[in-house]
Amino acid sequence: MSILIKNVRLFQTKPPFSIEEGMDVLIEDSKIKKVAKNIEAKADKVINGENKTLIPGNVCAHHHYYSGLSRGMLINAAPQRDFIEVLREWWWRLDRALDDESLYYSSLICSLDAIKAGTTTVIDHHASPSFIDGSLSVLAKGMKEVGIRGVTCYEVTDRNKGLSEVREGVDENVRFAKEIDERKKREKNLLVDAMIGAHAPFTIPDEGLEMLRGAIEETGRGLHIHIAEDKYDQVFSHHKYALDIVNRLDRFSLLRDNSLLVHGLYLYDSEIDLLNERGCFFAVNPRSNMNNGVGYNSKFNKIKKITLGTDGCGGNMFEEIKIAFFKHKDEHGPLWPSDFLTVLSRGNELAESAFKNEIKLGRIEEGYKADLVILDYDAPTEFVSENAATHFVWGISSNSVESVIVDGKLVLENKRFVDIDADEIYKKSREISKKLWKKADSIK
Repeated sequence: MSILIKNVRLFQTKPPFSIEEGMDVLIEDSKIKKVAKNIEAKADKVINGENKTLIPGNVCAHHHYYSGLSRGMLINAAPQRDFIEVLREWWWRLDRALDDESLYYSSLICSLDAIKAGTTTVIDHHASPSFIDGSLSVLAKGMKEVGIRGVTCYEVTDRNKGLSEVREGVDENVRFAKEIDERKKREKNLLVDAMIGAHAPFTIPDEGLEMLRGAIEETGRGLHIHIAEDKYDQVFSHHKYALDIVNRLDRFSLLRDNSLLVHGLYLYDSEIDLLNERGCFFAVNPRSNMNNGVGYNSKFNKIKKITLGTDGCGGNMFEEIKIAFFKHKDEHGPLWPSDFLTVLSRGNELAESAFKNEIKLGRIEEGYKADLVILDYDAPTEFVSENAATHFVWGISSNSVESVIVDGKLVLENKRFVDIDADEIYKKSREISKKLWKKADSIK
């Protein structure tokens, strides 16, 4: 399918930021074919971009699709006085209750919500201990049907069944990565790829880290792991292994330039120096950290390849960047909106890495994937390259999202999904969520 967007304002949200007025964009076969003024070309679909703004789609660098049906969850939970109790009383009961059906609808719902918010790529980190084998394929199915670009993995852990559960999680990661590799041989423009997941170092024994190293080397994928979300993770590492967390991971050669470390609120400067030296990506998640009461990543400025995720708090990156901006300013002094837009846009580099650098994302230029968002944003002040990032943080929101294109295909047009019955999915998900909550409530 070919699409021609006419007379639109281009906003490049990846540095160098820029605004160009009255531009045309021609899309063919999943990619941007041409960007210029007054393009004369036939297209299957012509979109009038007058008074609209076109941006590259946002990337959520760390999500939990298994949380898709958790909103408003009604269960009898004991008091949650620390981070471990939050996990035990809430998230670890939910993930153990998931089955094929509830996981599929979680994937659909998270994908729909992300697209509506202008997020075109999601890096997912999954857990469903009662349904491990095949779970990543179910997630991928939901992503594909909605039409979002996604990367997923299974978070390896020993927290329920010990080493046998670790082995099951590693096997699922490897199985799915190989499935993707086989599909790439047959299918063009595959929307979903894989990483190798792990929950957090305090639930992974050394035998598990060795298995993860083997999975990474076998599949060529990067590790996706939580670290130091709470002080407990660091203290546990010192008590059990007499090592800082990052040094323990490095001992198993898990810190690579395609690895993604998440949270890291309680890392030492020496650990940050090491992960920077190894070239790791790093995702911060301000909303989730505030919700769990674990603190704030005060070393934000020292991490080179830092990007922005939600940790399961939806897929709305317009919302996340605003909260990140104001939270940092409140506690650690000002950074400019351009600093935070740079952090958000780095999610494109992470996604490119996860797709083995087979695609280019994040700019409206010839040869890049056509993952684009059309915004209906009435700027009340001058909107130029010099203040574009400020408009992004202070003015533009998910309410501005009008249409979304992923891989050259229009998936949301004038705020309505094109090829999927979203109303029916939301209706069905409400039924399934009740069963999921009842099951989670019975788990102690």
